[in-house]
Parts: sequence; C-alpha cells; structure tokens
Amino acid sequence: MLRKIFVLTLFIVLLFGCAPAVSSTPTFAPTSAPSVTLAPTTATVPPTPTAITLTDGLGRTMTLSHPAQRIVSMAPSNTEILFAIGAGAQVVGRDEFSDYPAQVKSLPSVGGSMGNYSNEAIVALKPDLVLAAEINTPDQVKSIEALGLTVYYLKNPATLEDMYKNLQIVAQLSGHESDAENLITSLKARVAAVDAKLAGVTHKPIVFYEVDATDPGKPYTYGPGTFGDALIAEAGGINFSTAAGIKDQYPQVGLEQIVKTNPAIIILGDSNYGGTADALKARAGWGTIDAIKNGMIFPFDDNLVSRPGPRLVDGLELLAKLIHPELFQ
Repeated sequence: MLRKIFVLTLFIVLLFGCAPAVSSTPTFAPTSAPSVTLAPTTATVPPTPTAITLTDGLGRTMTLSHPAQRIVSMAPSNTEILFAIGAGAQVVGRDEFSDYPAQVKSLPSVGGSMGNYSNEAIVALKPDLVLAAEINTPDQVKSIEALGLTVYYLKNPATLEDMYKNLQIVAQLSGHESDAENLITSLKARVAAVDAKLAGVTHKPIVFYEVDATDPGKPYTYGPGTFGDALIAEAGGINFSTAAGIKDQYPQVGLEQIVKTNPAIIILGDSNYGGTADALKARAGWGTIDAIKNGMIFPFDDNLVSRPGPRLVDGLELLAKLIHPELFQ
C-alpha cells in the first residue's frame, strides 16, 4: 500500500514539474499588420515677434519689441483711431476730452484741460505705448519719455490720404494692420461715392463755417490748410475764407466782412456750445445775408471736422448733403 502511494506521488511530481510555466501576463501571437514608422517629434517654438521701428511726427525713431498692449491716448483723434481699427481693448487711459465712442468715457483720464496732463496718472497705468498728437507739445513728449515710457507723436494729417496713412501707423503700433486696411477700403469707397454724386456740380455756394463765436462780433472760422476748408471744397462748396481772400488758418473775421462776402450757407460748428440761428439773426446787419434770408443755417458737430481721424469721412458726407441736398434725396 505504501509502495502504491509513493509511485502515485512520484507520477504527479513528474507530470506537473515538466509542464511549461504559465505566465500571469497573456501572450499574443504576432499579427501580419504592417508596422507604422512615426516621424520624430520636435517642440513647437513660437516665432520671435518682429520689432516695430517707426519715425514719428517729431522726426524721432521709436522702436517697440512687439505691438503695444497697454496704450494711453493723449488726444481725442488718437482715441477714435484706436477704436476704429479694433484696438479699443488695448487702450488703458485717455485724455479727458476723448468721448467717442461712448465706452471710452469709462477709461481712466490722464488730464489734458488747459494742456495739463498728469504724468503720475500715465505712469500708474503702466503703458507700453503713449500715443501723442499735435495738441501735445514736444516738451510734454520729452517729460513723459524721461519717465522711461515709449511715446509716439502722431502728426496731424493735411489730407484724407495722410489720414489713411495715420491709420496704418497706429495699426502697426497696435497690431491691427488687416483691420486698418479694411477700414481704409471702406472709407475710400464712401469718399468716392460722394465725389461721384458731385461730379457734375457747376454751382458751388459760399459757405461760412463758424468755429467759435465767444466774441460774437469777431467769430473764428476755418482758413486754408485746415480740414474745415478742405472738406467744404470736396463737398462742393467754396469756403468763406477762400472767397474773402483770407490766408490765416484760423482767422477771426469781422461781421462786416461776412456780410460783404454774403455766404449762401452758414454752418454752426459751435452749436454744441450755444451757437444758434437766432443768435446769428440778431447780429447787426446780418439780415441781408442770403443764408439768413433763406434759412440756410445748420448746426454741426465740429468733432467731425476738427478731429483728424476716420470720422472726417462722416463730416464730408454730412457737409455734402447740407451744401447740395438736391443730390442726396
């Protein structure tokens, strides 16, 4: 009996001891699918921004390492340009007279009344660009630069073509070149539409544009070399200063000279500051002026003429409609 148990035990040991080992990890037979060779991977390196180097209106060379992301505007025209080209979100501060578009009023003001700006307020906004204009003096530009800030001085344009170039400059500084090109294309199309309407005009009425009548006996008007003069001419009129032979850019003119020149149309650029048709009618001798007799006195938003930005085209369209309403019905 013991011998049978021993033999049986030996048989079991030999049987399982010679069996192949079982792995806890399953093995799979190779498949016939082709192998895939992967291309070596490389880390994506962002492109190095191209530095922006421009010469400003004061002849100074200015360089930005990349488009400005925090901009302080020192003039209403600059602010309007920035928002028009799509850079409004990058504006962190503005002068106190910037009021268009409406959302700029919520931005911090750096001053500007009577030409006085707060350098402390400008520094506190940590701008990587301060955009100045001709209402800012070279000394103001120097004082801001002395604080370690980058300042670009945007020269006033003399023509609409110059204004388009200013849009391109600000677009380069802020990284909105394509937006500016689209805007310029639209503006040029609108100007061309006005020009086409006026192409056959032969009668051009004399237009007196009142800028400021703080002294009602000697109001200011636009003379040659101003956008007021240029836009009146392009809108199919003759500017009063041209008809009167005035050479100053912003002349004060006596009431007698206005009566003598006899404008057919009067534009009240000071209507936002109290200029009214009734006030003109009360002026001595003005009852004989054709514009007064025929009721051709129109209030006007002077910002559309005095701010050298994209809304100059708005000003041109409105002036053309006032001077030649028969063509825009």
